[in-house]
Amino acid sequence: MTTGVYLFDLASQHARFLATRQATIAGNVANANTPGYKARDVMPFAQVLARTGLDMASTATSHLGTQGTGIPVREAKPTETWEVLQSSSAVSLEQEMLKAGDVSRQHNLDTAVVKSFHRMLMAAVKGGA
Repeated sequence: MTTGVYLFDLASQHARFLATRQATIAGNVANANTPGYKARDVMPFAQVLARTGLDMASTATSHLGTQGTGIPVREAKPTETWEVLQSSSAVSLEQEMLKAGDVSRQHNLDTAVVKSFHRMLMAAVKGGA
């Protein structure tokens, strides 16, 4: 039994997720001065993906690394944290900007992966003709 490669469908789903997350972040920023407003976020894409029934798979053990990143992690000292400004809303503009940057990086990565996959497909089609 063979299964298809659903990279383009997965990239499309992730793009829709990123668009929804970006709209949510924009709403948080727009309501930063609204009294009583609480910042919102969407559930992580892994949870969205789990609902679709798709799962990551590999054809060889060397394809996906399961070990940690090897990057040491430490707790931030109080002197290294950001100053919190009190307002009547629960929106941190700094956190929202970091989230927006994360969405941008993920979108750029998705675009690069899809372009590379498209080039590979085109090379296979041209080479097989």
